[in-house]
Amino acid sequence: MKVVELTNVDFSLRHFILPLMRGIRARGHDVVGVCADGPLLADIRAEGFRVETVPLVRRLSPLAQWRAFLALVALLRRERPDLVHAHMPISGFLGRLAARIAGVPHIAYTCHGFLFNQPAPWPRRAAALAMEWLAGRWTETLLTVSDEEAADARRLGIARTAISVRNGRDPAVFHPDAAARARIRAGLGVAADRAVIIAVSRLVRHKGYPELLAAMDAVPDAELWVVGERLDTDRGEDLTPLFAAAKGHVRRLGYRTDVAALLAAADIFTLPSHFEGLPMSVIEAMLTGLPVVATAIRGPREQVVDGETGLLVPPGAVAPLAAALNRLVADPALRTAMGAAGRARACARYDEAKIVAHTLDLLGL
Repeated sequence: MKVVELTNVDFSLRHFILPLMRGIRARGHDVVGVCADGPLLADIRAEGFRVETVPLVRRLSPLAQWRAFLALVALLRRERPDLVHAHMPISGFLGRLAARIAGVPHIAYTCHGFLFNQPAPWPRRAAALAMEWLAGRWTETLLTVSDEEAADARRLGIARTAISVRNGRDPAVFHPDAAARARIRAGLGVAADRAVIIAVSRLVRHKGYPELLAAMDAVPDAELWVVGERLDTDRGEDLTPLFAAAKGHVRRLGYRTDVAALLAAADIFTLPSHFEGLPMSVIEAMLTGLPVVATAIRGPREQVVDGETGLLVPPGAVAPLAAALNRLVADPALRTAMGAAGRARACARYDEAKIVAHTLDLLGL
């Protein structure tokens, strides 16, 4: 079979979809990646995959979306795939509509977080729900990464047979690593016994950085490592002034390719997001044996067992976040116990090879 894996930007293709592409190729199928152009596509092409670019954008511009849609229709008519597997809300809608018009025999979609579940004015949320419901009429297989959102899809009639496949990472890549811990800390000039909190995400407001930076003012016995950057396609305010004004011990490490080693060098992981799908970074942290402090929202509340593998706090609140971080900073034994429980849970639920195999089976590949 010929399969098109379609998503919005190079970051998504590189960090979320590439394992699926590897699995599809390993099963003997032809796979083509499709997304907007970007520098991270070089990594995917270096593995021998073909990637076609179309002018997809992550903004509600009718003209830009129309151009992207026409480009998708033309590409799919030229490629004539047996299956289009689309991802992300806007590219997922356009891709499924283009696949229907191009006469693609099989159309699938994986939801990484419904837009109608995100904080927004009700007209925007209603429009997002209408888009998902309409596109569901053209979708043969609808998958989600979150158990809660699979239930939403079934309840709201988007897809009566929606199935959660979750997300996954490789336990052989993300794991406790004493050598990496020593190397990273030495390189950064951080003492072996210094408590380190780490956050890995795009630098956007909805990841909870205003609350996290404020909370760090009340966590004097630890430092925060922030790994990630703002994408060119990210909307909303630039957080650079917020980081510049931070009073706590904060290190911005930027975009890194050695995230597994950085996690192994840290003691606590945090992701105080306002909304999520099923964050990969939480899975990576759990596999590395870190306790997780996250917000009690869709996605993280499925991953983190409060009081067992980490601590859940209300979104948008500074004091509970600071209290949770301080509790773990002050108790190394609790960190160790929660981290071990988290790794066991992640290995059982979020093993990349099992997730990919299950997804490919559901796609009929």
